[in-house]
Amino acid sequence: MNDSLLQKIKGLNLAGIYKTADARIEYAGRENLSHLEFLEVLINDEYLSRGRNRRERLISNARFPQSKTLEEFNFPFQPSLNRNQIYNLAACEFVRRKENIAFIGGSGVGKTHISIAIGNSAIDQGYTVLFTPLSDMLEDLYMSRADNSFRQKLMKYVRPDLLIVDELGLKKLNQTSVDDFYDVVSKRYEARSTIVTTNKPFDEWGRIFYDLQLASAILDRFVHHCHFIVIDGPSYRMRDRSAEQQVGKAGRRGKAGGNGNVEPSTSGLSDGDKGGAGDEQPV
Repeated sequence: MNDSLLQKIKGLNLAGIYKTADARIEYAGRENLSHLEFLEVLINDEYLSRGRNRRERLISNARFPQSKTLEEFNFPFQPSLNRNQIYNLAACEFVRRKENIAFIGGSGVGKTHISIAIGNSAIDQGYTVLFTPLSDMLEDLYMSRADNSFRQKLMKYVRPDLLIVDELGLKKLNQTSVDDFYDVVSKRYEARSTIVTTNKPFDEWGRIFYDLQLASAILDRFVHHCHFIVIDGPSYRMRDRSAEQQVGKAGRRGKAGGNGNVEPSTSGLSDGDKGGAGDEQPV
């Protein structure tokens, strides 16, 4: 293909066709494609390219701290979780219905892991997603008042189809923070979906907020269309830390009992210790 035509394709922002044009011309000649078949191949290249680029943009804009999937989650370690329910939520019907999810449980049980995994599923279906720790969002909104960009910043958290707010309840909120959080929740109410992760049982949520009247308004809007998922189980972090400590102790015992290049004995270890810590690293 001549340079002039390639530049026109590039000027039309047909990046998918631009990248594959020469290869597709050779393919069309080799397979004796008709004009319509050749056009279909080019259009399909462009379609797939734009789909990949859009997904990459959505992933970047989501600001996930890590990449997590449900396939990586160790459901047997958290038997209180209904696996089918979580996979049904990952189908993102709740996003279409403008509903919310609250994941409630102690530190390290996998709340953030599942939230990110559902966020990835939402992106796969073309939804816009934003992940933010609550403290980061509130600080962002607070700082925006200094340069009069509050409304613009507020819309950053209002616009996404799915907003994931991590770590509600780690700290009590002051009056300004409660005001800002109310603005986000009220503007998203029945218009967008929100996921919240928290280590506080629902009956303690009111204590997080400085203003009881605003607390009532926030909770009323958030829980109106909400799926509550309680994860009542052990911490992955503590399990992995315990496994590391056991392996370390066994190694020290082996070194103390041997000399020279003798390998440490593993006869005193369980099968789990010999295999090391698990692969899962939910947040």
